[in-house]
Amino acid sequence: MVVVGAGIVGASVAYHAARAGAAVTLVDAGRPGAGVTADSFAWVGASGVRKGPAAGLRAAATAEYHRLGAELPGLPVTWSGSLSWNRQDSAPDAGPGQTIVDAATVATLEPTLRQPPEWAVWAPGDGAVDSVGVTGRLVAGARTHGARVHLDTPVTAVRRDTAGRIAGVETAAGPLSGATVVLAAGVATAALGAPLGVRVPVEPSPCPLFRFRAPAGLVRTVVNTEDFDLRQVAADRLIAAADLPERTLAAVRSTFHGAGSVELLSTRLGVRPMPADGEPIVGPVAEVPGLYLAVMHSAVTLAAAVGRLVARELVDGTVESALSGCRPDRF
Repeated sequence: MVVVGAGIVGASVAYHAARAGAAVTLVDAGRPGAGVTADSFAWVGASGVRKGPAAGLRAAATAEYHRLGAELPGLPVTWSGSLSWNRQDSAPDAGPGQTIVDAATVATLEPTLRQPPEWAVWAPGDGAVDSVGVTGRLVAGARTHGARVHLDTPVTAVRRDTAGRIAGVETAAGPLSGATVVLAAGVATAALGAPLGVRVPVEPSPCPLFRFRAPAGLVRTVVNTEDFDLRQVAADRLIAAADLPERTLAAVRSTFHGAGSVELLSTRLGVRPMPADGEPIVGPVAEVPGLYLAVMHSAVTLAAAVGRLVARELVDGTVESALSGCRPDRF
């Protein structure tokens, strides 16, 4: 098979399929994880998941990353837990894997908070990943299991034979053959599908990500508030997903003791793929035998689970019920 896209989803599909014994070629226009994967806040959580076609995938997300970490020792994942709160007067109900905690407990979990909220939602099983680092490890793992990897190689078209079945892809460096093509190219998936008469309802959605210089230990968990999603990624670095950098910087300084020296280092505006209904698009395209789609929001969260399940469908021929609500034919 040919997997188009070496973001975290495509890399996961390639790794799991190669590990299962498939002959895999992974191709990308750039470097592993260098696209929107690099612009992800990369919060991984199974807690609080209750509904939606991908609820089962999201509920399994942390377990799948623990499984992947056992297969690829040293996978860059930090299991810090997450704390969420807002300015509502009353606390919400706790979902699966969540606990409502009081201000004293919040202060223990995040001791530099200036004013711990009266309540917060504590999800001890949540974590975060180095999304580019994980993608690199998945690509290396795919290579270890025999996958061929073509980087800096733009795919220009999907090839079909005279019977209309998938035959591989055309690239700037020449054709790559494969009886199956997995399109895991994010927002570019729609453009690659269009000449085949395949409509992939996915649009670019901006995702601002800010990096700050900050004191060590300022933030200990993944913090989710109305102002930002925030976490410490190195001894002197924070990242935040929020709307405006200046407002976010002011909010960080006002939220934590010792944050007066926090300074903005960079602002990135990624373009994440957002399906029309917000749910993953994963599965075969009936009209084009051999074509398979794997495009989604929350790609970092879902990558470990989706990669394993897609590989099972393509290599073993199973039909995975966890993907039943994510099929392309729902549109």
